[in-house]
Amino acid sequence: MAKKDKTQARLRRKKSIRKSVSGTAERPRLSVYRSNKHIYAQVIDDDASKALLAVSDLVKELGGELESCESKVDRARIVGRAVAKACLDKGIEKVVFDRNGYLYHGRVSALADAAREAGLQF
Repeated sequence: MAKKDKTQARLRRKKSIRKSVSGTAERPRLSVYRSNKHIYAQVIDDDASKALLAVSDLVKELGGELESCESKVDRARIVGRAVAKACLDKGIEKVVFDRNGYLYHGRVSALADAAREAGLQF
């Protein structure tokens, strides 16, 4: 499968998911984006069209933890824990998970599971 076909398939899945997944002030949307090297997570209030917080494996505060990682899945777990901590610090306990068209596997599921274990509900 060509790269263009894979991207088109992901965007098609994303469009289908976003029809039903929306974030509110009480229950914002946790959106995940993964590139080949990095993983990013944002918590978004779609009603106000605002990103409430964002965490990625490029954040300097996570630098010490990320140096010991051997795989991208481990990095995703650390980002998941950091997102959950940031949400709980802001008083956000429940979110809607938006996998952004990616399959719920590997780095995406690792981030989600780590966020759940750290106390976030979705």
